[in-house]
Amino acid sequence: MKRFIVFAVMLLLLLTGCAAQGERVTAPSSEPALQGDKLRVHFINVGQADAILVQSQQANLLIDAGKNGDGQMVVDYLKQQGIQKLDVVMGTHPHEDHIGGLDTVIKQYDVKKVYLPKVNHNTKTYQDVLLALKDKHLKATAAAGGQEFALGGATVEIIAPNSEKYKELNNYSIVCKVTYGETSFLLPGDAEELSEKEMLKQGYNLKADVLKVGHHGSHSSTSEAFLKAVAPELAVISVAKENDYGHPHQEIMQRLAAHKVKVYLTSQVGTIVMNSDGKEIEVQTEQKAPAKAPSTQTEEQIFVDANNQGLIKGNINKAGEKIYHLPGMQNYERTQPEAWFKTEAEAKAAGFRRAAK
Repeated sequence: MKRFIVFAVMLLLLLTGCAAQGERVTAPSSEPALQGDKLRVHFINVGQADAILVQSQQANLLIDAGKNGDGQMVVDYLKQQGIQKLDVVMGTHPHEDHIGGLDTVIKQYDVKKVYLPKVNHNTKTYQDVLLALKDKHLKATAAAGGQEFALGGATVEIIAPNSEKYKELNNYSIVCKVTYGETSFLLPGDAEELSEKEMLKQGYNLKADVLKVGHHGSHSSTSEAFLKAVAPELAVISVAKENDYGHPHQEIMQRLAAHKVKVYLTSQVGTIVMNSDGKEIEVQTEQKAPAKAPSTQTEEQIFVDANNQGLIKGNINKAGEKIYHLPGMQNYERTQPEAWFKTEAEAKAAGFRRAAK
């Protein structure tokens, strides 16, 4: 078991192919340049969105760039780190909270290679990314499980998507594993349980020291089987405070706790930087983690509107089953409620079970 030193503080035409020793409190290093033979992974605080910078030697990989309004902030962060070029850029999937700022980054940086999933999405946000690529005479490579490339002294394996078509856009997410020496990071975008099952079926080595928790801590991702296969010691959740989705969901926090995973939330500690020398990983954060554990781990989450009315929808389906839907779940908006509840415990006490989606 490795030791961890933890520091608290358009179109598809563009596609060309398919054991902690102790804990100290310290501020992040003020020196932007990556020194020596190391891997550095930055989980940039972009609120309810994703943006990850991976550095190895002189090579740089950017995975997502936050929402539409985050592009310049991401560019400024890259400049603060002394980044002059981006060897690889990935847009995990076309949702705005992942690729919204990518057009701004592409316009301002020398980009060598771009990976996107092979899926069309008719939104202005996605078209802006494709237009930015076209203006820079770049063609995107269609990401698929089984691809691999070197990033400085690290290896990046793409292990999803593994199917041509998905019903849910999140399952097109590019999932990559970054390995440096004896350390590894698994970065799954918003991949949901279906994609997780495919990765398990394909037999990929999912074991990783650090897991970027999928879909901002939603219950749709980080299934028990997947988490058991990854078996991380550290996890990061990129999420905003008091977001509309109730992320991270209580059951995911409880699942991570049951597996004894140390979790960092960008909503609590800001940008998180992890440095690996190939054997050990050190963690630096902008802010010290709160002394009290987040309420999602210890308290029943309450779903109410401004008038204190419950938001959990109880519905009886055609088979006569009593099912409840939480805000943000796949079928929530289309569900016609026959009862409203404030908490899951309240819904369960009334004989309702949680919907699968």
